[in-house]
Parts: sequence; structure tokens; C-alpha cells
Amino acid sequence: MATTHLSYPFLFPNLSSPYKQRLPELFNVPTRSGLGLRLRRSRTQAMGAPDLLGDFGARDPFPAELESNFGEKVVGNGNTEHKILIPNLPALSLAQQQCQPLSPLQPPLSDDDIQSLLRKVVGWRLIDEEGGLKLQCLWKLRDYECGIELINRIYKVAASARHYPNLHLEQPNQVRAELWTSSIGGLSLNDFIVAAKIDEIKTSDLVPRKRIWA
Repeated sequence: MATTHLSYPFLFPNLSSPYKQRLPELFNVPTRSGLGLRLRRSRTQAMGAPDLLGDFGARDPFPAELESNFGEKVVGNGNTEHKILIPNLPALSLAQQQCQPLSPLQPPLSDDDIQSLLRKVVGWRLIDEEGGLKLQCLWKLRDYECGIELINRIYKVAASARHYPNLHLEQPNQVRAELWTSSIGGLSLNDFIVAAKIDEIKTSDLVPRKRIWA
């Protein structure tokens, strides 16, 4: 691609005459696009020439610019306050939250809250038993031993959260888990937190293997 050399005295009005004559060596402007100013600093430095530009694009502000307080109007103002914000509780996923102690006087979650939280857990459904709502999840596993292994994994998660589901190992290869907060007679945020933590348990090695048909 052909290139043409241009001189730029308007960029460096205070530059002495000998240096002005060498400005074309510093730049190449491709005629194909008319854009893409390319700095050829490596060539001039290899020849032992002084670095005429320093940090390209940097210059001291003009007096008129200082008077206009232009520095107060640009992004990156030195007086800008930068903060690293710690995510608040609603910004964290359910699985990242911790269960909190509940008072027996605390009411269960409202229907709207339950429906909103239900969309954040996978595979869990609502059931209404004994006058209260519960969360229920079922797993179909490869065999009875895999069911026992899943229950052990669920127990470790529940023990760390200190909020325990009811677990049932049903013949021949099904595990059923139910969550609710008996002390308040319904569902609490703790139930959804534990459900989300259980969702993160690895089960791919426990479920039936897919058949591959020829």
C-alpha cells in the first residue's frame, strides 16, 4: 500500500526549525484510508535521534483552557472519588448467602416473595401439606447406592448452613428432599438459600447414564 509523508508544523508551533524539517520521518499516513496516523519512533530512536514527542498526545494546557476549568468537565478528573463497592445482600446469588436465625414470631414469606424466589432455584416445586407450603425436589439416580451418596452430599451442605431438609431415600433409586421452616409454620428465605446450595451439588456421576443408540 502506497504511503505519503506529510509535515505537521501546526502540531508543533514552538518546535525549532531543524526539528520541524525532520517531522515527516516520524509519521506515515496511509493514503488508502486517509486515517491511521502511525508513529515511527523505533526508527528514529535506532538512529540515535532525540525523542521529539515524548508521550504522544500529551501537552500542557493552554491558558484559555485553564481559565475555562476544562479539567472539571472531563472523565478522569483527578478529584474523582473511586470506590470499590462490596455487593450488598440482594446482589448476591442465593447460594452465596448465609442462613440467619429466625424468631418464631416472624411470619412466613408472602406469596409474591415465594414466587419470585422460586424462579431462582432449579428443580424445586411448591407443595401444600399440613397447612403450610414446602419446597420439594426429586432426583432419579442410577441405583440405591447412588441415592445414599446423594443424601450424604446434601447433608454436608445442610450441616454447613445449619438448616436441614427432610430427606427420603425411596426404592428403588429416588431421593426426595423437602424444605420448610417449622418454627414459623411456612417458608423462609433460609429454605431457598439451602435449596440453591443443594442445586450446586455435583450429581452427574450419580444419575443414570444416557443410552447411545446405534
